[in-house]
Amino acid sequence: MFNFKDFNITPKENKFIGKKMDVDDVINVEIAVLSFEIKDSTKKQGTKYLTLQIEINGNKRIVFTGSKNLIDLISQVPDNGFPFKTTIKKNDKRLEFT
Repeated sequence: MFNFKDFNITPKENKFIGKKMDVDDVINVEIAVLSFEIKDSTKKQGTKYLTLQIEINGNKRIVFTGSKNLIDLISQVPDNGFPFKTTIKKNDKRLEFT
């Protein structure tokens, strides 16, 4: 019988660390955006979602959102623009980086 360690399988590296936070919990609070990832949603077909690695009050956290506006805005940040400080504001129902 094999031992699992004999397969030399290692876990995939998870580049996002920290507790998950709801995007509503970081509205109007200054955060540092360390990195992001945009993927196709498995919950809503034909849409995308944004994963943000943030730092808030010295702690790393993860935020998920389907905000098309935030996806569009963060896609325009140059690669050498990370990390950056921002505050997510709600303008009507639309989320924006400020």
